[in-house]
Amino acid sequence: MLKVTGSAMPVALSLLPITVSAAAGDGEKEATTALNRDELSLYTAPQQKSRYVEPEAGQLEQSVATLRKLVEPYTTWCQSTYNQVKPKVKSVIQCGTDTYAYLKNPPKDFYPRAGVIGFTGVLGLYLARGSRIKKLIYPAGLMTVSASLYYPEQAAAIAKSTGDSVYDCAVQSYAAVEKMLKPQSKTEKGSDSETKP
Repeated sequence: MLKVTGSAMPVALSLLPITVSAAAGDGEKEATTALNRDELSLYTAPQQKSRYVEPEAGQLEQSVATLRKLVEPYTTWCQSTYNQVKPKVKSVIQCGTDTYAYLKNPPKDFYPRAGVIGFTGVLGLYLARGSRIKKLIYPAGLMTVSASLYYPEQAAAIAKSTGDSVYDCAVQSYAAVEKMLKPQSKTEKGSDSETKP
């Protein structure tokens, strides 16, 4: 067995190559052989003879991969639907928190006004006995009239914007009907001229 002997050296000098004396054990005569630090097995790294081999996929891994491929379109659809619904839900939550804050500290005479408007809606349902159209028109009309009495500025603004949008829709529908009817009138005139000698 070989023994490694040497002298104590400062840390800075330990990085330099040093002379190491090896002694043979078991009564053999000591031979002083100078060895370099790199020659000792303690300081050298063994040669890497290994190589990476891709492990074969087992049955469980194949089943999971197949399941992920099958489920991928559905997860993509769910994510896109979630991204579309999320802003709407946030706006509803914001509206709810705003309404809660408003109702927590309402302006003066808010609850009596809301009671009168609600009562006119119930009165409209009572007066609209019989017809389904009356059940839609009477309560909505009476509630609109009573709300406009209590909040005239907001009612005027809503009426103006509604009137503008109704006018725009009427103009667009008139243009669409006119466009559909004009080609028919031209083809009729063409067919009439062909039949007359």
